[in-house]
Amino acid sequence: MKLTATDKGLLIPKELLGESQEFEIIQEHGKIIITSIKQTSSIWDLGLNPVECEVKDGAINHDRYLYNP
Repeated sequence: MKLTATDKGLLIPKELLGESQEFEIIQEHGKIIITSIKQTSSIWDLGLNPVECEVKDGAINHDRYLYNP
């Protein structure tokens, strides 16, 4: 794919970027490298989307300890 730079810069098509929202741009040895910055999932995100099922651990549903709105 060839792209043409304008006076404002270079437009990169969204389909090349995937699901990422943040990127890092590095210039080295005459090349421009664009890498996505992936958001690391935090342990605090556990339980935000609990799975509904009939399985209980010792009659205790542990999801209620992870996430209590």
